[in-house]
Amino acid sequence: MKTAVRNTLFALSIGCAPALPAQAPQLQGTWRVDAGADVGSGPREVITRADSSASWGRETVRWRRVENKIWIAIGGEWEIYDLRLRRNDLTLSGGDLTKSVTLRRVGPATPLPPGKTVPPPPDA
Repeated sequence: MKTAVRNTLFALSIGCAPALPAQAPQLQGTWRVDAGADVGSGPREVITRADSSASWGRETVRWRRVENKIWIAIGGEWEIYDLRLRRNDLTLSGGDLTKSVTLRRVGPATPLPPGKTVPPPPDA
């Protein structure tokens, strides 16, 4: 028997579960800025969905994640923000932001509203 399998079976037999790799936090969800935070003209709530659509305030936009950046297609152009994602906190900086903004996950992503479609990417 291979060593890893034997060790796992031994750990299970004595009531210990082997350590599993940590799962990366997911970007999909409903995110909200704290009530007192200054976001200028930016949205206070953002919903990111697995289909690459996002409700960015009142707009439906397209998003994509590239390493530690999030690209948001707004007005026919990509706006690129630095992204830090930790459990239920999402911090954006750079792009058109003068200071970083932290949003907190308040729930799962809601479906794209009826009649709305995912906009095409600007580079299509």
